[in-house]
Amino acid sequence: MKDYNLGVRQYVIVGVATLIVVIYIIRLFTLQITSDDYKKSADSNAFLKKVEFPSRGVISDRNGKLLVYNQPSYDIMVVMNEIVGRLDTLDFCHALNITREEFDKRMATIKDRNRNPGYSRFTQQLFMSQLSDKDFSMFQEKMYRFPGFYVQKRSVRQYQYNMGAHILGDVAEVSPADIEEDDYYQPGDYIGKLGVERSYEKQLRGVKGMQILLRDAHGRIQGRYQNGALDQRPIPGKNLTLSIDYELQALGERLMEGKIGSIVAIEPSTGEVLCMVSSPSYDPRLMVGRERSKNHKILSQDVWKPLLNRSIMGLYPPGSTFKTSQGLTFLSEGIITPSTPYPCSRGFNFKGLHVGCHGHAAPLPLVPALSTSCNGFFCWGLYHMINTNISKYGSVQNAMNTWRDYMVSMGFGYKLGVDLPGEKRGLIPNAQFYDKAYEGSWNGLTIISIAIGQGEVLLTPLQIANLGATIANRGFYYVPHVVRKVQGEPLDTTFTRRHFTKANREAYEYVVKGMRSSAMGGTCKELARYSFVPCGKTGTAQNRGHDHSVFMGFAPMDNPKIAVAVYVENGGWGATYGVPIGGLIMEQYINGKLSPASEAKAQGIQNRRIAYGTADR
Repeated sequence: MKDYNLGVRQYVIVGVATLIVVIYIIRLFTLQITSDDYKKSADSNAFLKKVEFPSRGVISDRNGKLLVYNQPSYDIMVVMNEIVGRLDTLDFCHALNITREEFDKRMATIKDRNRNPGYSRFTQQLFMSQLSDKDFSMFQEKMYRFPGFYVQKRSVRQYQYNMGAHILGDVAEVSPADIEEDDYYQPGDYIGKLGVERSYEKQLRGVKGMQILLRDAHGRIQGRYQNGALDQRPIPGKNLTLSIDYELQALGERLMEGKIGSIVAIEPSTGEVLCMVSSPSYDPRLMVGRERSKNHKILSQDVWKPLLNRSIMGLYPPGSTFKTSQGLTFLSEGIITPSTPYPCSRGFNFKGLHVGCHGHAAPLPLVPALSTSCNGFFCWGLYHMINTNISKYGSVQNAMNTWRDYMVSMGFGYKLGVDLPGEKRGLIPNAQFYDKAYEGSWNGLTIISIAIGQGEVLLTPLQIANLGATIANRGFYYVPHVVRKVQGEPLDTTFTRRHFTKANREAYEYVVKGMRSSAMGGTCKELARYSFVPCGKTGTAQNRGHDHSVFMGFAPMDNPKIAVAVYVENGGWGATYGVPIGGLIMEQYINGKLSPASEAKAQGIQNRRIAYGTADR
């Protein structure tokens, strides 16, 4: 009779032996093929691979004035595998002027794979960044005492002026998300965080190099491996030339001191942004060095939000500057002719609805309506387009969406595509928006305030400036951009294509006449003193507190060189702050300087403050 128990044992023994052999083979395969732990260990004993960081591209203004450059800095790197049991920690902390607690915290951060996903005990890891020349010199004298620690030379950004922080942006250490997104980066590397430093990061950063150094049995550096034959030299980053005019930007920031808001100026013929002021701002030099984190925290907690780029992130009612887009739409759609008069009895009055207006002659057609900024005229125009043209559009919804299409074609309701991170799209309502808000029961009277740039309409200052550039061009615009040239690269075609609106050329000519009339004797009459033939449109945007002061204009009327938008929160009438600031910006750019009288005016505006929602006049 067979011994079945013996047979089962034989199978078990064979199975166990087979499993051990399989596990052994898998482990050998893992060690020799898929894992590089032993290779790293061997390489780290024989070689030191030293990264050479490229110099980051410098940034200049449109006239070649240097704005951002590099200065030397030093990082302390550590190879964990080389310091085990060999480091006098107290002596090391004393050399770097840090506490033991700081040392332990930095070491724990390096080993934390959640915060440092690229960690390896065989490769260099960042221990401390951005030592000054003085601190580096003191540490270098004692570095021989600290095996496993090395100095990595690199550069950090330096900003020449206290100006343009929102445009320039800043550079800081990479986050784990940055490393995961792009394998170019390793822990301790730097990356652009805001402004052009962020949007042109790949052009600015360059390409890293690598130096392979040979060690002896004691870990001492003996020189370059194969005399440097396998080294890779770093490739410097590309330089940027901005479209920004330094003198114009500096003037704009002066004029907005003590105020909240924005100034944006565009060259209509190219879409180049000549200045982009967001106020309040901050000194970009605060975001450099080891104090960056502390300064960033202070700025982020400031109630006036200096980190917010209001030029592209601020969403505002455009007020009466928006009437130009309404005139263009009504003329192009045949709702009015250039001679169509509308009444205004201190405003729009119909079926118990009243939209107020200041006193002026009436009835009046489009050109004087723009000149005097008549609310009644544009309310009547929208009412007739939405309510009384059913035979043309078929429904108020179709009329509303036609209106929306004109607004979108003018660059509203969607991001324009400026080459800066964080741009907001604003808001242009459509029929579906109002169907949802009013459950399908609405008409032109319900939404009448959008005719004068109030209600649901929200634009960024950049979009208002682009409206001015589009009118200056009589019907087209280029996507606004702050970088004029990237070294060795053609400008992206995104910024060289013309975008045409739905409004016709003849309509633009009449709107230009209205804006010129406004500058000669209407709401922008302060511009009449200038000889460079400016055109303008004021806006007084209603607000829960004091109204916002708005201006949009361009100059000269023919062959325009500059279009500008000014938005001063709580500044009151458009003529109070918007017009004088807009005029000074145009004068500075066209003439290259301010006259003595204009400089005195600029100084006066600079000294005026707006606080707690009320204009200090």
